[in-house]
Amino acid sequence: MEIVLATRNKKKVDEIRRITAGMEVSIFTLEDFPGCPDVIEDGTTFEENAIKKALVIAKCTNKPALADDSGLEVYSLKGSPGILSARYAGENATDRKNTEKLLKEMNSVQDRRGRFVCCIAIAFPDRGADVFCGYSEGAIGMEPKGLNGFGYDPVFYPEGYDKTFAEMSDREKDSLSHRGRALEKFRQYLSKKLKKESKNIK
Repeated sequence: MEIVLATRNKKKVDEIRRITAGMEVSIFTLEDFPGCPDVIEDGTTFEENAIKKALVIAKCTNKPALADDSGLEVYSLKGSPGILSARYAGENATDRKNTEKLLKEMNSVQDRRGRFVCCIAIAFPDRGADVFCGYSEGAIGMEPKGLNGFGYDPVFYPEGYDKTFAEMSDREKDSLSHRGRALEKFRQYLSKKLKKESKNIK
């Protein structure tokens, strides 16, 4: 199956490619379809944004499209940054600026629990989308640590670990991350779908 990743985030593309390695899919990106539009993420939930992106890109490319929307929810901040995670410090904000704003707002916060959320949608040109969500519970540190990963990885300690996502190897993070868990659900879905299609061909 050919699938287009509906994102221009190269680090996210690398992560999805890595986690989907071994699946019976050929991965394309928006670089292969320069005529496709940038989709405005104006939904009120991660799920809504993922579905919108996947449907638009599936229609544009006439191929199945895989889109995700993900972010960090901090319980003491009533779920913020939430769907605004990528632009928490403003439009075109860098990972560093977003993280700095988060730490500043949590300067005197005692309850530092939070979770990463990832909702992945797969859309087909001839029908709607299916969605798979994954979660990673943890806590926010006092300062950034580690050089791996992206986004809020340097300040997020997954539950049961004393190091941040940014201090982990790719393999270790993938086994614990919200995106890894959402993609595992997608992997199971795709496996069943491909088996069904194979039987129909026979």
